[in-house]
Amino acid sequence: MAHAPHRHDPANQHQDGGHHHAHTMDWTQLAPHLEREGETAAPQYREIARWIAASHPAPDRILDVGSGPGVVSCLLAEEFPEAVVSAVDPEEFLLARARQRAERAGLTERVHTHRAELPDGLGTLEPAGLVWLGRSLHHVGDQRAALAAIAQRVAPGGVVALLEGGLPTRVLPRDVGFGRPGLWSRIDAAEQDRFSAMRAELPGSTRETEDWAALLASTGLKPGASRTFLLDRPAPLSDGDREFVIDTVRRRREMVTDVLDADDLATLDRLLDPDAPEGLARRPDAFLLSAQTVHTAVAAPA
Repeated sequence: MAHAPHRHDPANQHQDGGHHHAHTMDWTQLAPHLEREGETAAPQYREIARWIAASHPAPDRILDVGSGPGVVSCLLAEEFPEAVVSAVDPEEFLLARARQRAERAGLTERVHTHRAELPDGLGTLEPAGLVWLGRSLHHVGDQRAALAAIAQRVAPGGVVALLEGGLPTRVLPRDVGFGRPGLWSRIDAAEQDRFSAMRAELPGSTRETEDWAALLASTGLKPGASRTFLLDRPAPLSDGDREFVIDTVRRRREMVTDVLDADDLATLDRLLDPDAPEGLARRPDAFLLSAQTVHTAVAAPA
């Protein structure tokens, strides 16, 4: 679902990464990043799933709306072993990756795919005890209407888990030791502007105060709890986490090329230079820290 958040943070765009505007994406290139993001953040998602399980009945059916390549779909199937999971996404290429992942994990009997747009394509899906929206809602123009459609797909007593919000990902200190301090805040501001522009261009775009509990309540669901979950990988990073951090910064650099000044772009290029001693590939102080916020709401019992 048109991933990557709120701010538009490419490291936190979608539960498996996250989709940008679907019409501009080359999914063959983006899918590996989405998968790596989901795999890197898997501890966060497992913690979220266990938090949901601790306070809600175990679902027998789960809808992962905006599933991307299915990393979280498979993770939810593992965390809720009695449930059948439907990975729902408009992009067939990503759904094919989800099916391949489910096959590798031995989950083909319980993880299925369904191609659909949000919210119009959800009407044929059976109600589920858990509906998961991992940073997919903000890619729909009318978020209130989308949530209303989602509410119709929640089984009596079931729960919606909406992942929207959090904080921008951080990988280095405010002052990286060269260039002008505060680089990350300037990137955040540029991405906020891009995110607002993306929202404004969506069909039927409607501005809403991002009070997610109130929006969930407007659909007739009863707001539950909100909680923020951390992914905290301190320095020194593992090789895999370092590769993810480098890939994330590279993608952020591509997104803000036409916004940042020449000095900031030169700083980013130096950080991305694999041979530079002060670059991300070599420096010992690189870390990975992100925060994702989840909001829940419950359907009335039968």
